[in-house]
Formats: sequence, C-alpha cells, structure tokens
Amino acid sequence: MSEPRDFYETLGVGKQASASELKKAYRKLAMKFHPDRNPDNPEAEAKFKEASEAYAVLSDEDKRARYDQYGHAGLQNGGGYGGFHSAEDIFSQFGDIFGDFFGFGGGGGGQRRGGGRSIRRGEDLQFHLELDFIEAIKGCDKSINVPILESCDTCDGTGAEPGSKPEKCDMCGGTGAVYQQQMFLRIRTSCPKCRGAGKIIRNPCKTCNGEGRLRKAKEIKVTIPPGVDEGLRLRLPGKGNAGDPGAPFGDLYVSLAVSEHSHFERDGNDIRLLVPVTYSQACLGAKLTIPTIDEPHEFELPAGTPSGKIHVIRGLGAPVLGGRRGRGDMILQTVVDVPRKLGAEEMELIRQLAVIQNDKVNEEKGFFQNISEFWDKWTT
Repeated sequence: MSEPRDFYETLGVGKQASASELKKAYRKLAMKFHPDRNPDNPEAEAKFKEASEAYAVLSDEDKRARYDQYGHAGLQNGGGYGGFHSAEDIFSQFGDIFGDFFGFGGGGGGQRRGGGRSIRRGEDLQFHLELDFIEAIKGCDKSINVPILESCDTCDGTGAEPGSKPEKCDMCGGTGAVYQQQMFLRIRTSCPKCRGAGKIIRNPCKTCNGEGRLRKAKEIKVTIPPGVDEGLRLRLPGKGNAGDPGAPFGDLYVSLAVSEHSHFERDGNDIRLLVPVTYSQACLGAKLTIPTIDEPHEFELPAGTPSGKIHVIRGLGAPVLGGRRGRGDMILQTVVDVPRKLGAEEMELIRQLAVIQNDKVNEEKGFFQNISEFWDKWTT
C-alpha cells in the first residue's frame, strides 16, 4: 500500500504555516471539492476527505507535533486521525468552518438562538424621500408615513388566540429545522410543517389571522442633517418591522432624492450660480446684489470683466456633512447678456461706440475675410 500524501502538500501550505493559514487553505479546498458541488464525483469526494483528514491532524497541536516528528507512523495505534466515515465526524470537528458555508454554526444573519429555535429580528425597510434643494443644504425635520408590521396587541405577537398557546412542532421538535442525509453530509433545512417557526398554532388569533403581526401606517420623524445630497441613505435603527416576540425591530433606511433649483447648481460642497450682466456693467464694473442660499450678498464686479469669467466667494457654499466645520464656496460665472431688441437711442449710442472703437458694422464683408484680417493683425 502506498504512503499517504504529505498533509502539508495536501493543503498546499508550508511546514511553518500558521493556524489561520491552515484554516484558510482548508476552507478553499472544502469549497472546491464539496460533494454537494460535485455530485456523483468519487474523485472530488476523495479529495474532500483527504483534505479534511490533513486538517484534522495539522489543526491539532499534539497531533501536528507527532506528525512533524514521525510522519504518518506517529499517528498510528490510536494516536492519529483514523479517517472520516460520516458527516457527523466532519461537522463535529469543523463546525465553525462549515457553518460559514451552510449555516450550521451559531445564529447569524439577524437571528439569535433561544428555546431551541431561531428568534428572528424584524425585517429592514426602505423609504424614498424627496427633498427640495434648500432643505438638503440647510437640513430639516420631515415627518413620513411608513407602512410597517407591528406586533399584534390582541395576541402579543404569538399568533394564538388569547387563552391558547402555540404548540411545539412535532416534526422538528420545536427547533424549526429538519435534517437530511446526503452521502456523508447532514443537510439542515427549514421545517416544512411549521415553516421554520418551531411551533404550530391550532387556534389562530382572529385579529392577525395567526401571523402575530399587523401592517400599520406609522408616522416617523426624520431629522435631515445639513449638507446632504442626492443618493445619501439615512439609517433609523429600530424603526423597521417587528420581529418575533422578544426579538428586536428591524431598521428603516431612508434614501434621499434632491430636486433641482431654478438658479443654483450644486458641485460637491460648492454652489454655482450664473450671473447675467450688461455690456456696460462688464466694461465699467458694478456693485451687484446676488442671491445665495442664506441671504443676498453684495458683490463688486471688476471693470473689464469678460463674459464667462469665474469668481469665487469663499464660505458661501453648502455645509460640510458629518458635523465637521466649514462650508464650500459660491462659484459665480458672469455672462454678458446681449439684448435682443434695442431702442433708437441705444442703437445710435452703440453705433457711436463702434466708430470710436473702429468696428466695422453692417458692411458687406465675409466671415473668412474678417478672420484673415484678424490673423494678419497678430502676425505682422
């Protein structure tokens, strides 16, 4: 009979591998060769058992020391692994590992154990809340109506008519789970008779029809902090659905949507504003009163400002979210507003200005001729 493979080679680790490295290597092999993922595959089953035997030895300090000193011979005569013959052998040895894969381990995923079965917390809920632009910037308090499942007052959430009690399920013994044997694995599934509740209600509550919960519209106050933006999600602990009796409520998640403003545009914590100015204001400069998210602000427009010029006013933007101090900036872009209609006096004044500036107005000259003269001016 050939010598069994080296356990370190089986797991693909070195002899100095730590306990966590051994566990990680075994988890990887167990996932790859698990019989449920490789049905009717004797080779995969053999590799799965081989990896389990290797890990059984190397994860035990005493067995690993004997193996390192004497090899496989040090594990004979009652001092070794002896092989695995059933699912109970493997799951009792490595319950923490297989629990991650198949849910056999301690309660998780929002459940806790009690009385032999899982006690389920309430489900989380989602709510979509629309805010206007200023509400998101400044923060506000909003009241929302959320349809939630609350514990039935008539039966105190048990689902049984007052004066009666739920009975332990005779199929699962009150655990809420049944087990099926597949090859050498023992698979845990929800009990089909009690649907995982671990109990049977013979006399259902007439108010909730045995469900133990009723859907009600509940008004909930939501505090919107200053500086929120589109897509942010707020978590309200304990404002979701009721769970089993004695279990905590779920949470409520409020997703925020922010409407556009007619003038302001948000860019991170900065607020952008397009400011139209007249030709004379752009040329001569002017004192402008501009709107902000707080109150009107006096802005000094420099003389000779070209159209499209960007101006930054520090500290007049949106508050920084999260309780940190500071605000973004106000970003102004001035654009010369050319009037579509002019009176006779205005037209005459502009013509005079054109003469002073030597502009050619209403002459029969093509576009490309003007461009050619422009480049000649700058290249000669």
